[in-house]
Amino acid sequence: MTGEDTIYIRPPYGSWNKEFEKELNMFPVLWTVDPLDWCSSDAACIVKNVCAKVGENDIILMHDQYKSTITAALKIVDELESKGYEFVTVDELLFD
Repeated sequence: MTGEDTIYIRPPYGSWNKEFEKELNMFPVLWTVDPLDWCSSDAACIVKNVCAKVGENDIILMHDQYKSTITAALKIVDELESKGYEFVTVDELLFD
């Protein structure tokens, strides 16, 4: 769609077989913070879960098909930026 090849993949459920890398020619990116947003419609709870667990260089798993997750994500960005966190791309996180 964008004209760019996809080089990263977030495997469903975090399930990845090393053989997939050759077959798909993609690099798996997993997460370090799972706020379990898929099982909560309480945005405040999701924000609390993330902010209590997050640390430097963490990757936060979130599912954008839920309205509560989108609401929480916007609040998480504001809260973490106010604490000095900086959001970067996967390339920047892994290779800079």
